[in-house]
Amino acid sequence: MGSGRYMTAREAAGELGVSLPTLYAYVSRGMVRSEAAEGGRRSRRYRVEDVRALLERKERRRDPERVAEGALRWGAPVLESGITLVDGGRLFYRGRDVEELAVGSSLEEVAALIWAGDPGRAGEIFASSPEGLPRRVRETLATLEGLPAIEVFQASLPVAAAGDPAGYDLRPAAVARTGVKILHLMAGAVGGKGTGRTAESLRRGWCPEEPNAAELIDAALVFCADHELPVSTFAARCVASARATPYAAVQAGLAALGGTKHGGQVELAEAFLREVDTAGDAGAVVAWRLRRGDGIPGFGHRLYPEGDPRGAGLLRATAASYPRSPAVALAEAVTEAVLDLTGERPTVDLALATVGRALGLPPGGAVALFAVGRTVGWIGHAIEQYASDDLVRPRARYVGP
Repeated sequence: MGSGRYMTAREAAGELGVSLPTLYAYVSRGMVRSEAAEGGRRSRRYRVEDVRALLERKERRRDPERVAEGALRWGAPVLESGITLVDGGRLFYRGRDVEELAVGSSLEEVAALIWAGDPGRAGEIFASSPEGLPRRVRETLATLEGLPAIEVFQASLPVAAAGDPAGYDLRPAAVARTGVKILHLMAGAVGGKGTGRTAESLRRGWCPEEPNAAELIDAALVFCADHELPVSTFAARCVASARATPYAAVQAGLAALGGTKHGGQVELAEAFLREVDTAGDAGAVVAWRLRRGDGIPGFGHRLYPEGDPRGAGLLRATAASYPRSPAVALAEAVTEAVLDLTGERPTVDLALATVGRALGLPPGGAVALFAVGRTVGWIGHAIEQYASDDLVRPRARYVGP
């Protein structure tokens, strides 16, 4: 398929297996978008994403079972959602550009947008934020000291769920109230104290000597809040479809997030940054990784051929908040070296690793930041799934003896 975001007419027609007149007919019906290109009045280029979408529709008609099988790996949409759109290299929550939301919006406002469709309802929804953690949760947390934050979340959520019968109320407003309790528990689990914004509570627990860190933490949380249907969100929706509580849905999301192909990429990016920092030569480290076939964690995303807007946006926010931080200089050197050798751009994983270094977060802190932000999305998807009342139950194609 053509490089970048566009193809020539002959490339598009060849990929679709049609003649040029048929391609032009697709364009006239709005099925494939085209734009003027350099080279004269008659020269045009065609959107790769539209060609792919049209190919998927044709494949669904020819062999729907095989398409469904591929969709569970990485392919066609498998369910409907009104929360997140990835389109043209940009990311939107309920039609709002996430790069714009991350500038000045709190996680609470984005949660109100995702859960209730209106960021203005944040005050109402979060008015029920508890004053403190339940006694049994506090006792459990005391036994978990020293564990990474993700594991602390996973261990304390069942205790909180057992003491919260309201968690079984699966109406939208009630699920949102449970979501508030879960976010409060997560902030408290890392030492955050008091009520108010999640970002401020996390700042007090993680970096009390950095009074201006809350704004950057909020930006990171907003960028991480949702991303359509990655494995963790699909797991959360599967659990919610069984009418399990929001606590259980978030636990499922956390279990998947910890894998090395999901949130674990943040830890791999952290290790990569440490490797470069120790060597003192980003280009040399990138070259050696390529020679060894190790790959470059934190770079390149299949949904964003031109670069992950979350990675770019969060790195800009980090540089704006801490322009003289060694972490920012390191990220810039690594980004330049990787772009020069591979053409790939940083993802949100590399940006989160950079935030962790800039703020001096404890081990596991950057992944925990991802988890707290993504919890907003998991709760939003649970609300959608409860409303649909459909059980997510695909079939397996038997290949045994």
